[in-house]
Amino acid sequence: MRVAMVLPVADWRACGPEARAAEDDGFDVVTANELRHDPFAPLAFAALATERVQLATSVAIAFPRSPMIVAGQAWDLQRHARGRFVLGLGSQVKAHNERRFSVPWIAPAARMGEYIAALRAIFRTWETGETLDYRGKYYSFTLMTPEFTPPPLGLPSPPVGLAAVGPLMLKTAARQADSARLHGFATRAYLEQVVRPLLAAELAAVGKDFDRFEVTGGGFVATGADRAAVAAAAEKIRYRVAFYGSTPAYRGVFDLHGLADLGVRLNALSRAGKWAEMAALISDDVLDLFCARAPYDGLAEAVRRRFGGLVDTIALDFPPDMPRPLRREVVAAVQAIPHRFAG
Repeated sequence: MRVAMVLPVADWRACGPEARAAEDDGFDVVTANELRHDPFAPLAFAALATERVQLATSVAIAFPRSPMIVAGQAWDLQRHARGRFVLGLGSQVKAHNERRFSVPWIAPAARMGEYIAALRAIFRTWETGETLDYRGKYYSFTLMTPEFTPPPLGLPSPPVGLAAVGPLMLKTAARQADSARLHGFATRAYLEQVVRPLLAAELAAVGKDFDRFEVTGGGFVATGADRAAVAAAAEKIRYRVAFYGSTPAYRGVFDLHGLADLGVRLNALSRAGKWAEMAALISDDVLDLFCARAPYDGLAEAVRRRFGGLVDTIALDFPPDMPRPLRREVVAAVQAIPHRFAG
């Protein structure tokens, strides 16, 4: 199994050294997320500090950004990373698009499919010199002059990963993208019974398979040096499960386990602003549906039971004071778990 770590995106000066340390310790991927900070700039520092490790936005929010702007950022990162950049995109939800970004919420899955197709058309123009002539329902790109055309990469165009939760976005990921970046609010049963079969059918429909399509995420991991540290990490995840479980758009995961009423109760608390009370509704049994939890010496087995055979890449979060030899040992143990994605 491939192992990723998240860059400290709030501190650009730390991103290069942290990425180099991750590379030295055997991580496969370093990622940058978009929560409070931009996800692209930290990866630029990481690109210049490393030689092997893959670099990915996980994820950049698509719709507030023109595909042309994103294409330029991805092109430059791919160049300076010498072919190691992966463009991870996500749609976010309706409220954030309309109320936080002030952009329309229109047919998100169909629009995302066009977004990726437009990116690929732009990439082809820049690499081959062919005329840019992309015309879709939501995006149209027909102008590219020499002054605004970056030089060819001489490398593969940046792969595109798509964050997907619901069936329509999962289908779009399988048909249009190179990987599906699954939400942490998922259980093994949901991956087995819903996600994996849906992706398999859509990949087969377009002549693709899991050997060349990466599946990332799909749950949480709580670990630490001892049981107390694991318990502390699990409490943070308990709150996250409650937070995500309060969102009606994610209710299908609860429904699969006969927990529809739990989702309704969490939603009512969130509407009342009672955030501190939500985590108490997540029992240990429910938490274990979403989370692999174990100390370092048992982590690989816990990850295998929770994710094995279903995903190719997971992210592990270790404390800064963890001894480097131990970190290398734990990463290598998780990497020994078989996975399908061949690159």
